[in-house]
Amino acid sequence: MGDVQGYLSLHLHAHLPFVRHPEHPEFLEEDWFYEAITETYLPLLRIFDKLTEEGIPFRISMTMSPPLVAMLRDELLVGRYARRLEKLCDLTDKEVRRTRHDPTFHGLAQYYQHEFRELHGLFEDRYDRDLVAAFRRLEDAGRLELITCGATHGFLPLMQQYPEAARAQIAVAAASHRRHFGRSPAGIWLPECGYYPGVDELLAEEGIRFFFTDTHGVADATPRPRHGVYAPLFTPSGPAAFARDAESSQQVWSSEHGYPGDPEYREFYRDIGWDLDWEYIKPWIQPDGNRKNVGIKYFRITGKGGHKEPYDPWRARERAASHAGNFMYNRERQIEHLAGNMRGVRPMVVSPYDAELYGHWWYEGPQFIDFLVRKVAFDQKVFRLATPGDYLRDNPEQQVATPPLCSWGAGGYAGVWLDGSNDWIYRHLHKAAERMIALARDYPEPEALARRALNQAARELLLAQSSDWAFIMKTGTMVDYAIRRTREHVLRFTRLHDQIRGGSIDETWLDQVESRDNIFPELDYRTYSPAI
Repeated sequence: MGDVQGYLSLHLHAHLPFVRHPEHPEFLEEDWFYEAITETYLPLLRIFDKLTEEGIPFRISMTMSPPLVAMLRDELLVGRYARRLEKLCDLTDKEVRRTRHDPTFHGLAQYYQHEFRELHGLFEDRYDRDLVAAFRRLEDAGRLELITCGATHGFLPLMQQYPEAARAQIAVAAASHRRHFGRSPAGIWLPECGYYPGVDELLAEEGIRFFFTDTHGVADATPRPRHGVYAPLFTPSGPAAFARDAESSQQVWSSEHGYPGDPEYREFYRDIGWDLDWEYIKPWIQPDGNRKNVGIKYFRITGKGGHKEPYDPWRARERAASHAGNFMYNRERQIEHLAGNMRGVRPMVVSPYDAELYGHWWYEGPQFIDFLVRKVAFDQKVFRLATPGDYLRDNPEQQVATPPLCSWGAGGYAGVWLDGSNDWIYRHLHKAAERMIALARDYPEPEALARRALNQAARELLLAQSSDWAFIMKTGTMVDYAIRRTREHVLRFTRLHDQIRGGSIDETWLDQVESRDNIFPELDYRTYSPAI
């Protein structure tokens, strides 16, 4: 890594819960996926490809969670997204006509027209509707290090009494990653950064070499870390724990002091789906006539009050460049200070973020990454962008220690996912896990129809375990949907269990369930077999 004093690890955690509703022509929660493609994944790919084509060196790690990858490869969802993007292009054409005599917003309408047309060309022509292959090519080119996550983002600390269930979340994720990316994952994003002592054994079984924790996961390890959170720890079974750096994270995440709150940046909560006349916008909102965000936003943050000034993309771009320079300067000073106190050990500053921060929540986020990569490459010599895998190759000897049970989120110890709003789900999830383990034990060589039912039972359990549902219940957004999803998957699992045990499987109904919840076609239910 040359003579740099340390490393900066940018990590983007790209994940969405598996939301797929073929039984409805349109479904509101599928918008989470469509918005993320338009606002995050396509803009990031555009930035990464341009940097690669221009020969700008960079190394960034990314989670590609199994549910997200499954949706990006699902023909139904991809087709629906393609139609959605075409409709957005049509809307921008309409907006250019509507604002033709409006000097304040006509230029913005033209900006969105160009932007959505360019994204449409990327999706259809450059990437041939396959964004997974596009990310894989960037990894093959040595620009990205792609890692996996729990199979359905299941929160592992609350599964520890059923090790087979935790093992299945990891094993199914690793198998899915190999299927889509052609290699085993070197690392994993433990869902919600949830770790408990013993998880490292399950990771080692799959050859996973590293994972991330929140700051206190490494800081409070036993024995205490010699270098704080700026060097990884090897767990007793081998995989390395990398801790989130609080300082660099706050600069971006903080609602009070973070870059995304700058008044020049685009205001997320002002969208023409709410601002324009209902009859005009009706073809682009919900089929029942309820309004929603459509993705065209004409105002900037301006301030904390209700008054908003028009958005200027070019001024916002200049601010993104300024913030990238500030972030780089702060990392230079931080790494110089750390290197001077770590006795020859080069520090690793780990800055992980939800990928959707970049583009979806913070519209200018991809531009910030573009500017930062360029500045790091040419404007400083203190540190280098590196992935956790890079660091371990350059620094193969590290302290051995055991992190405590921990997570990120309020409190840092699983409180978000075990709370009065959501604790009722675990008696159902635990009972289903217990039954799935017993099914795997009792039906080692079933007939074809029973095998299908057993595999689908495993899918339903995995989908019910998604930590997204507990998180939504806690935060109070779309709670009815989260409750419904949990209940439906548990009920389908229970019905499958009873039919398998009773030797009377309803094949017509099984066909329907397989078609709806079609994640992990390669899944083998025997991953739940009790450990010998």
